[in-house]
Parts: sequence; structure tokens; C-alpha cells
Amino acid sequence: RVGVGAAMNALSTIPEHLKPEMVRSLETMQMRDSLRMYNNLVEICFADCVRGFRSKTMDSKEEACVSNCAEKYIKLTQRVGYRFAEHQAQSTTPS
Repeated sequence: RVGVGAAMNALSTIPEHLKPEMVRSLETMQMRDSLRMYNNLVEICFADCVRGFRSKTMDSKEEACVSNCAEKYIKLTQRVGYRFAEHQAQSTTPS
């Protein structure tokens, strides 16, 4: 699967009449990735933090756990994205 950044760079080589369709495809791919990330965050943090179903709301410990979990997940996802971009840049740079 091609990354969004690499696909955007390849966009310059596509004929003008095909660019709108390609942009829509890239936007769809980006939306799917965002939704996948959000769903993974919810699944992981819910499984790790929510311990009971005694009430409709989370207790303070659960809320703190979910907040910390989400923050760590987002930071990790960003870091992985940065490292991937670095790797992609290195692999596309001629030696």
C-alpha cells in the first residue's frame, strides 16, 4: 500500500484530467486511516481502562486512565508517522 505522502508526490505525474479522481481517492484513504486510528484508540483504551459498568459514567480513575492512554496512543502514532516519513525520505533520496 502506498503512503499518502508518496501518493501526493506521484500526483504531479498524473494527467490533469485524472487528478480530481486521484485526489478524491487520497482523501478517502486518509479518512479511512483516521477512522482506523480512532477505532484502535477507543478499543485499546476502553479495554485497558474501563473496569466496571456500575454506572453510565466513568469514575475518576477510569477517566484519568483513558486520558493518559489516549495521549500516549496519539503521541506514539505521531512518532511512528514521523519515523515512517523519515524512512521514506531516505529511501527516495538518491545516494
